[in-house]
This record gives sequence, C-alpha cells and structure tokens, in this order.
Amino acid sequence: MGGKTVTRADLCEAVYQKVGLSRTESAELVENVLDEICDSIVRGESVKLSSFGSFLVRNKGERIGRNPKTGEEVAISPRRGMGFKPSNVLKQRINASLIGDGSEHDSSA
Repeated sequence: MGGKTVTRADLCEAVYQKVGLSRTESAELVENVLDEICDSIVRGESVKLSSFGSFLVRNKGERIGRNPKTGEEVAISPRRGMGFKPSNVLKQRINASLIGDGSEHDSSA
C-alpha cells in the first residue's frame, strides 16, 4: 500500500486478507470503526488509538484575518478543527523506515 493514497476499499481489502472475514463483513467492520471515530470527534471527544495516535478536537476562537488580494481585514468566526498527534511508536516506525533498519515491523512495542 506504499506510495499512494490508502482508500476505504484498500482498508476493507486488507481486513479481508488478514482477518478472514468475508468482503461484506470486512467492509462493514471498517465502516463501523470509521463511523465510531467520526461520531466521537463530532461530539468533541478525542480519539486515542494505542500505538497509532490521537485525533484531537481543537476549539479556535474568533480572530482577525486578512484577504491576501485586497489586504482587507476580515473577521474569522470561531470554529472547531481537528488535529492528529502520532504516537511515539508510530514516529519510531516512520523514522526506522527511513533508515531501513528493519525495526519498523518490530512487534515488541
């Protein structure tokens, strides 16, 4: 799956190949997991996936922005945004893949 965008279909296929559920059950499982993550984030909750990372909801207050074309100041209304903070385990795997030391598949973590 390297070198391209991973899609829902790719995730469903990976579950099908590795877990042994039917394609339909694999698709339902992936959709249910993604729906639960989305629902939690919409409720303003953080989602922490051990050894992967955390999805965080951030409240952004009102501020003054500037239109880059005209230079006119514009009020930007308050909103919520989402961020992702990778776990240390994920950071280590990413960096190990650059070095090529083979520890990116170490399951002892």
